Amino acid sequence: MGRIRFASHRDIAKVWERALRIANVPMIYSEGFSPRPRISYGLALPTGSESDCEYIDVQVDDSNGLPFDLLEISDLLTSHLPEGIAINGAAIMEGKPPSLQQTVTSSVWDLTVNEDNVTVDLWLGRMNEMKEIVTVRERKGKKITDDIKPLVHSLEKRTNEEDGKVVVTAELGTQPRSLRPSELLRSIQPCLSEYKLRRRKQIVQQGAARLDPLEVEGATRMRIPIGAS
Repeated sequence: MGRIRFASHRDIAKVWERALRIANVPMIYSEGFSPRPRISYGLALPTGSESDCEYIDVQVDDSNGLPFDLLEISDLLTSHLPEGIAINGAAIMEGKPPSLQQTVTSSVWDLTVNEDNVTVDLWLGRMNEMKEIVTVRERKGKKITDDIKPLVHSLEKRTNEEDGKVVVTAELGTQPRSLRPSELLRSIQPCLSEYKLRRRKQIVQQGAARLDPLEVEGATRMRIPIGAS
């Protein structure tokens, strides 16, 4: 939250490495000439966006046999993180879990837009009635044509009571590729423009179950309330 949202994904990665090092978390490092801590990051958050649900995997060394206190280490890490970042959940994963980027199947976003209710209603109407939404994007110098409609899982609209801005809540798929909120808003006419983006939830679909990444099989299923001490 706050000004830290303007830091890039790479900058945030450096923030985590520094906080983990200062907190003396016993991390496992890669081998080779330039060892790096074994940290895996989830889906990149667009620069400038807020989020309630960013995740990282950290491999820790528990060979000393001492118990690993999730609550204690989470509080310690939060004290070393910059303003705007705080840990509100943690889990110990048994075995080697799949990467977060492969596990998460969709994300829920609050897309606050600059347009009025009439324009947003027109956009939603067109979005819901279209059977396919074809976009062209460039990847590695090649133009790729996609139908993004299967990645639009749900769309809802509300008005923010504080400032009167229209908010579109969208669940967007991340497999086989991630649909960016900005791409969604500009995919059809009339295009919408973002005033503020906020990722509310990341979802792991396992059969009929829709899980938080901290609740998948093998996790301790421990949740840490915000402000826990």
